[in-house]
Amino acid sequence: MKSIYFKNFLATAIMVLVSFMMIGMAFLFIGQSFVIKSHRDSMEQNAKTVTRLIVSLSTTDRYLSDIYLRVMLNVTESISGNQIFLTDEDGYVFSCSEEIGQCRHIGNYVPEYYLNAIDRLGKLDTTTDLGGLFDAQRYVFAMPLTIEGAAETQSYYIFVSTDRSTIIGAWSAFIWVFFAVALAVLFLALVLSLVVSKKLAEPLDEMTAAARRFAHGDFSVRVREDKGTDELAALTSSFNNMADSLERSEQQRNEFIANISHELKTPMTTIAGFADGILDGTIPKDQEDKYLATIADETRRLSRLVRHMLSLSRLKSQGSDLTKRRDFDLNELIIRTLLSFEGRTEDKGLDIDLQLPEDHMTVTADPDSITQVLYNLLDNAVKFALPSTTITLLLWKQGGKAYVSVKNEGETIPADDLPLIFDRFHKSDRSRSLDRDGVGLGLYLVKSILDAHNEDIAVTSREGVTEFVFTLTLAKEVKQKPESKKRAEGRKKQENEKSGEAL
Repeated sequence: MKSIYFKNFLATAIMVLVSFMMIGMAFLFIGQSFVIKSHRDSMEQNAKTVTRLIVSLSTTDRYLSDIYLRVMLNVTESISGNQIFLTDEDGYVFSCSEEIGQCRHIGNYVPEYYLNAIDRLGKLDTTTDLGGLFDAQRYVFAMPLTIEGAAETQSYYIFVSTDRSTIIGAWSAFIWVFFAVALAVLFLALVLSLVVSKKLAEPLDEMTAAARRFAHGDFSVRVREDKGTDELAALTSSFNNMADSLERSEQQRNEFIANISHELKTPMTTIAGFADGILDGTIPKDQEDKYLATIADETRRLSRLVRHMLSLSRLKSQGSDLTKRRDFDLNELIIRTLLSFEGRTEDKGLDIDLQLPEDHMTVTADPDSITQVLYNLLDNAVKFALPSTTITLLLWKQGGKAYVSVKNEGETIPADDLPLIFDRFHKSDRSRSLDRDGVGLGLYLVKSILDAHNEDIAVTSREGVTEFVFTLTLAKEVKQKPESKKRAEGRKKQENEKSGEAL
């Protein structure tokens, strides 16, 4: 699973890096534009503020060329960080925000090209050196300044500039903050990705470990299922269902082998011992027929055992096969099964008390399997019934179920044996003495078939009367359509008319 962790982590890292690169590039352009616009808005605001101050100053007795104007511009530069100078209408620089003695702009002229641009556009907003007035490219904002006097109107221009490094510095600070936050978010995203990847891969780790244990024959391990409806929850559920199926198959295989080994041991030992005794002369010639008959009986018993075991194995592997179920007449099935015991009941002098309802009862089940149930129960009833007694078969319905009862008269089954009577290979002391040919699988097969049909079976044994009762589901009645009733009434009317004509 380490490769899955790494692949998932690598894929997440690449996606996060690509996302942050795209976001970073967008922030670079957007951030740069934002910082430049903010500085230019600040420069424009400085120009307007200075304009208002100059206009206010011009209303006093002071002139624009006096020391107060230089001080005002210098204070404004100290506060805003933007350099400011003033020109007359010809572009002559007559005042500057730099300190006296350090200004290199006073006495110089701004090229006429820029003045015309200001007059045409109402302002100047660009990056320029103003025709060599600055040593390097600067961001410059300029606008006209008009002072209306009593005698005449005077026109001036105000220029506000800032070094590009100032804006780049602010922008760089913004970028560093962005990258610091981006790296922190990237690190957090990768850590969360690693944790989530490991969490998601835990069921896969468990399935891998479980599959290794399956390979060594241990089918008891299960994967922890998380409640949810996603694909991983469905996968773990399917994996556990597969494990359950494998465990059941393995248990059935082990039980089958163990039971076969146990049950085959005794008859095979008997057959081998008597056959060897006949071959080596240990058994006298006049008694060979007797022991050959025993060998034949044990061989037939082996055949029955194998047949029953195959039936059980097929039943367990197929489970409840709904495709074999259909509606059939239970009365007819009981009569047909009972006829197969006619010879045995006559030999033993048994009477049959068959109590079936007048109306035929239809049930839904696998008819072959139910025939096997009836045959096994009747076989036990005939086998353990005392001579010249009665075997009773009852059929009735109650609450949507058909009830079948098989009752015989014989020895009472001990109360301790009743809970175990349907277990595989269970034979009570009574049956061992009376049923030397049985293999102990008949009632187990009956219980398995009825369980596959979701039906019940019960047994009681009191005062020499033993009764087995099992249930079957009644078939659903098909309701007659109104059109069919009309047709039936029409046919009845026609029959009445014909009868009248005949009379």
